[in-house]
Amino acid sequence: MHFFTLVLGLLLVLWSLRAWMYALIFGKSHKNLPPGPVPLPIVGNIFELGNKPNESLALLAKTYGPLMTLKLGRVTTIVASSATMAKEVLQTHDQALAGRTVVDAVRALNYNQGSIAWLPPSSQWRNLRKLCNNQIFTAHRLDASQSLRRQKMRELLAHVRESAQVGRAIDIGQAAFTTSLNLLSKTTFSIDLAGPESESAQDFKELIRRIMEEAGRPNLSDYFPVLRPLDLQGVKRRMTIHMRKLHKLFDEMIDQRLNSRASLTSLSARNNDLLDLLLDHVQDSSEFGRSDIKSLFVDIFAAGTDTTSTTLEWAMAELLHKPESMAKVQSELQENVGEGKPVEETDVGRLPYLKAVVKETFRMHPPVPLLVPHKAETGVEISGFTVPKDAQVLVNAWAIVRDPSIWTNPNTFVPERFLGSSGIDVRGQDFELIPFGAGRRICPGMPLALRMVHLMLASLLQSFDWKIEGGMSPKDMDMTDKFGITLQKALPLRAIPIDRSDTSVR
Repeated sequence: MHFFTLVLGLLLVLWSLRAWMYALIFGKSHKNLPPGPVPLPIVGNIFELGNKPNESLALLAKTYGPLMTLKLGRVTTIVASSATMAKEVLQTHDQALAGRTVVDAVRALNYNQGSIAWLPPSSQWRNLRKLCNNQIFTAHRLDASQSLRRQKMRELLAHVRESAQVGRAIDIGQAAFTTSLNLLSKTTFSIDLAGPESESAQDFKELIRRIMEEAGRPNLSDYFPVLRPLDLQGVKRRMTIHMRKLHKLFDEMIDQRLNSRASLTSLSARNNDLLDLLLDHVQDSSEFGRSDIKSLFVDIFAAGTDTTSTTLEWAMAELLHKPESMAKVQSELQENVGEGKPVEETDVGRLPYLKAVVKETFRMHPPVPLLVPHKAETGVEISGFTVPKDAQVLVNAWAIVRDPSIWTNPNTFVPERFLGSSGIDVRGQDFELIPFGAGRRICPGMPLALRMVHLMLASLLQSFDWKIEGGMSPKDMDMTDKFGITLQKALPLRAIPIDRSDTSVR
């Protein structure tokens, strides 16, 4: 069987070579493509990507410009690497470039067919988008759930305080992940899915991490669609295993809820959480079913836990790496909130330095360094160059936030750049900083993510001082990252909390 697969793979590669030679000799190439490196036969520019495509593409852009062309196997790829080009892609030509290049990994269990992140701009996608914007992530609904977030902050602080009492380090990313997971599960299912020290939280985090890694992994099936049936790298096979585990959990939750709803004698006894809302939507819509609920849950739990916890971990790492910035945040909290009073979401508006720290964290460590790939629904012209129909279009958010023509000392953590007259925001209107994307494809969960990151960071810094595990000096911290759909810290951050209310240790 293995020999047969190798032979078949070789035949397909030879077929691709023949097709490439035919196109080279007889085909009509697109005129006016943006400049780019000369592609190799068959593989094109695949080897130019390296282990960190965001950094490799940023380096190539210095040679070929902010709009460039690469040939990744059979896929013509246009890369935008400046704020000006990002605006062209995400705003000026938003409608023409709002399609999706679907990576093979997310075809596992047909996830892409119900995912708001991966669906093309169809009526199904618009209905899901409307559901998110008008019913799930509305300001009214988020305001109404403030008490739940307060509860989760109390639980997080209680967990950290237990470690502080014995001088034990905590995994910052894991603690933030558990808090985010339980917030979402309480909102969705009216239950907590994990305890602070439970293996279930670690297992769920590992599952989400693997899903993100597989979705972001360079895959021959994406560059040579003819190879998809072979799944030569096993990406789709592994993704299917991970997705089945998530679907099993979601199916159990849905079945339990359907059984309980069937036995209810009145609507007032319902949970009225997100699951109830979606089950009502299934009854009212012939185009929305159980599989769509599960795909939406994958979107919400993957993005809502991974990106939020990763951003919080990076923020804490940068503040530990630069203690003078941490001292400024804590001083601001002391002055505007005080001791003994928990931080409220309404306090954030009076904490400009905290908000600057969060913005600078998004700048230094954009959660999605290469925005989820767009696809040209029609051919368009940008700055005199042609973006052909069906081309894959990438926006390198990482390159934009490292652009020295926009940012002074772009590789240095400087929250002060966002104070005073700086009006740059992260909500998709300022293309110098687009951690959530922009245009019609902007992340619908952004309003909740912003509330959670600010609230968690403020709560942890108001209640505790922090020191790096093992007595490491801030300048010796490992600040490297690892590439995936999200940009995670390569070495998890472990730090020891010191209770600020305990005068005996101050």
